[in-house]
Amino acid sequence: MTGFTTEILELPGWDHLYSGKVRDLYTPAGISPEEADRVLVVASDRISAYDFVLDTPIPDKGKVLTQLSLWWFDQLDGFANHVISTAVPEAVAGRAMVCRKLQMYPIECIARGYLTGSGLTEYRGNRTVCSLPLPEGLVDGSALEPAIFTPSAKAEVGEHDENITFDEVVERVGAEVAGQLRDLTLGIYTRAETIARERGIILADTKVEFGLDPATGAITLGDEVLTPDSSRFWDAQTYVPGQAQPSFDKQFVRDWLVSDASGWDRTSAVPPPPLPQQVVERTRARYIEAYERLTGNTFTA
Repeated sequence: MTGFTTEILELPGWDHLYSGKVRDLYTPAGISPEEADRVLVVASDRISAYDFVLDTPIPDKGKVLTQLSLWWFDQLDGFANHVISTAVPEAVAGRAMVCRKLQMYPIECIARGYLTGSGLTEYRGNRTVCSLPLPEGLVDGSALEPAIFTPSAKAEVGEHDENITFDEVVERVGAEVAGQLRDLTLGIYTRAETIARERGIILADTKVEFGLDPATGAITLGDEVLTPDSSRFWDAQTYVPGQAQPSFDKQFVRDWLVSDASGWDRTSAVPPPPLPQQVVERTRARYIEAYERLTGNTFTA
């Protein structure tokens, strides 16, 4: 994410710790021993594409991500997660969670139930994804049965995550933890895929992150979960294998940036231009549609 800036909110009782692509982290001011394990996770309206955080925010995006994550955490009973409370400062109400600090594993845990994206690119080259051999004859959108675990190594801000093999995960975190990360990831995907399909949505793939909870010693689900930023959702009614599927995410943004209308050269180091209002509105609507179709709730800003 080359050279982005963000407004740091002054939040009573919290000190700013870190800003990422989308989220800002805060720690309790004047930390007491009972608060030392807490962090305030705030989802902003920033949006990233092609290794840049764009100047144009998507209104309410952070609230959608937070509310959808909280809903999914409730559905994923049996999988420990990092949420402690939603009692947060008024300025970030609806877009923030008080969470338990975890010792995060340096692995992006990805489950793929359908072949597309970077997995499809690798498959077309050598019939594998993260060195896992796959059958001949698969196309864009082909179902993978069972779903596969395709991890990547977390990169620094502004760099691409690197696809790695399961053996490389073992090298980084040990065999026992690697096996648990794989099994938890696939378990979450399987549960979520069933829930989404009942609502007419296909969960093509998803990325989750885990950390060790020092208090319990348990591997715990952190960050966000099963949102349009971390997952690929498709409409089951329009799904047709053999072609790119419309996604409930920032595809409108990506498409406009690489179109002639933007005038932007993706191969340059120049940041993308501001997004037109129509792209902003369509992207916001797509995020909200994902939230409403999955949860059955009406989104309120």
